[in-house]
Amino acid sequence: MRDPDGQIAATFYDGVTAARHPVRIAPTSDRLGLAILFEEPGRASVVWPFDRIRALADQAHRESLVLTLHTDSEDETPRDPARLVVADADAVAWFRRTRPSLFQRDVRPGNLRRVAIWLAAAAAAVLLMLYVILPGLADYLADHIPPEREIAFGRAVMTQVEYLFADGAVSLVCTDEKGQAALDLMTERLTAGQDIPYTLDVRVFDLAMPNAFTAPGGQIVIFRGLLDEAENAEEVAGVLAHEIGHAVHRDPTRLTLRAAGSAGILSVVLGDISGGTLLGVAGEHLMQASYTREAETAADAYALMLLNDSGIPAGPLADFFDRIAVLTDGMPEYLSSHPLSAGRAEAIRSGAWAEADAHVLGAEDWKSLRDICD
Repeated sequence: MRDPDGQIAATFYDGVTAARHPVRIAPTSDRLGLAILFEEPGRASVVWPFDRIRALADQAHRESLVLTLHTDSEDETPRDPARLVVADADAVAWFRRTRPSLFQRDVRPGNLRRVAIWLAAAAAAVLLMLYVILPGLADYLADHIPPEREIAFGRAVMTQVEYLFADGAVSLVCTDEKGQAALDLMTERLTAGQDIPYTLDVRVFDLAMPNAFTAPGGQIVIFRGLLDEAENAEEVAGVLAHEIGHAVHRDPTRLTLRAAGSAGILSVVLGDISGGTLLGVAGEHLMQASYTREAETAADAYALMLLNDSGIPAGPLADFFDRIAVLTDGMPEYLSSHPLSAGRAEAIRSGAWAEADAHVLGAEDWKSLRDICD
């Protein structure tokens, strides 16, 4: 301090009562500790070893220090409950200059290990929720939601999808009457005599990417880009049959519940996802159609059944898979959500029954379908 032999006024709190005790402090004669001398008659002085004195960082100021003593305790931070408040400017400067351990952070032995265990347990709990409990709950709900409620849910998702991807347009839905009539004719031919749990609502979105997806409740969307890229109506029919398979198996409902549920859990962890955004997350998942390989294989089998039962050749769907194999089969199958396209094409061809020259639509209807967004 200013004079190692001098005494500086300070304030002491014992940590047990709220009483304020005026004291004087000075280094001990061996310079190894700080003597705390009480002004109250009959109260014995206390010595705090310098190497165990710590300043409370959250209560430290340039003009004052709140000091405590590092000691064994049951608290996470091992400190004595007593506090010493030093407000003398020269004394504060002396402490800061000569006590390098003043702001040292002390942690009880084993604390880091306990923290690591708790973090690992928390991570395991989140992973268990995301990959075990949530998928199981989504599957259960998908199998037990009444169709009318599922349809209402799907319409809400579709509204959000249109909002997210309309990019200023009033609506993404292509409305040409002749084109829609051709699409309805294709749908009716594929589903004739089949047990479909919904009245399918099939429409075309005016989006350039060659894609299609199914929302909960039997609502199926084909993108204009798919019509532009298709070489014939039978390719479109094959893709539509595949999407009908997803609808019948309620795959979109499972996927949407998992997507919304995952976002809900992450919102608890990260605190940045809410309400309507959940539908947006679900919509984006549907646009990407990230079903499991098992769901894709089952939808392919269902599509092959529809094509065979309706007398529509399945070869064009296999040709479609051959073309997209160039884009999709670079990734190993075990890393992808979809089976390899080349293998899907082979499975379709090996199970096809219908004659190769059969047609799902006449030339005029096919042209109307391709022009549905004009």
